[in-house]
Amino acid sequence: MNPPIDISEQAGVRYLHFGSDWIQGAMRIRRPHALELAYTREMMAGLLLRDGLAADGGRWPRKVLIIGLGAASLARFVHHHLPQARIRVVEIAPAVVAAARQFFKLPAEDARFSIHLGCGAQYVLERDETWDYILVDGYDRNARAGALDTLPFHQALHARLSEHGLMAANLFGRARGYKASLERIVHASGGRAVAFPSCDSGNVVAFAAAGEPVERSMDELRLRARQLKEETGLDLGPTVTRLEQSGTLPGAHLRL
Repeated sequence: MNPPIDISEQAGVRYLHFGSDWIQGAMRIRRPHALELAYTREMMAGLLLRDGLAADGGRWPRKVLIIGLGAASLARFVHHHLPQARIRVVEIAPAVVAAARQFFKLPAEDARFSIHLGCGAQYVLERDETWDYILVDGYDRNARAGALDTLPFHQALHARLSEHGLMAANLFGRARGYKASLERIVHASGGRAVAFPSCDSGNVVAFAAAGEPVERSMDELRLRARQLKEETGLDLGPTVTRLEQSGTLPGAHLRL
C-alpha cells in the first residue's frame, strides 16, 4: 500500500501530501523537533496528565507506540525531547517511511527507535506488548481511518496500555464526524476517555487511560503546561485554556 507522495514548501515549512492538497504532516525546516501542526501538539497533551513515574520507576513514558508515521512529527518530538522513551512506529506504507527519511528527518533506527511496516490494527491485535503512551494518527489519502476506527481495535489497544497507560487518537476527518469514533473509545476504555475541545484546525484529539487514575485540577494543568514549555518548547497553554472555557470538566477537574 503506497499512496502518491507529494512534498511542498511554504514560508519555511515543508508539507507532506498524499496526492492532493490535503496536508498529512508538516515540519518547520529550521525547527524540525518542534510540532508545527496544532493537533500534533495536542496529541502530546498526555504529558500534562502523566508527569510522574512509569511502571519501572523511571520517567513517564518509558515505552511509546506511534501508529501512523506521516511526516514523522510525533516520532521526532518524542525521540528528541523524551530521551527515556523507547519508541516503536507502525506504518503501513513503505513510501511514507521513505519520504520521512528523505524529507522529514526521520530518526535512524537503533535499539531505542524502530519502525514496523504493516497494519497498525493488525499489529495491536496480534501482539501482547504493553505501552505507556499510544498515539494513533493513521489515515489514507481520503482521510479514512479504516480498521483503526473499530471497536475491536480500540478494545485491543486498551488492553495494551500499561498500569500508567494513556492513548491519544486524532479523530479528525472520520465519516459523520467524530462522535461515533469517540463512543467506541469510551466503550473500549470502560468510560475512561475524553475528547478535548476542537483545536483551530478542526481536529479533535481523544484520550483514554488505563491503570492508575488521572485527576488534574486546572491549576495543576496550567503549572504542568508551563513546565513543559520551559523543558521542550511545547506550548499546551492554549489547550488548557480551551479545556477551561469549554465547561465540560466537572468541578474544573480532568478525571480519567
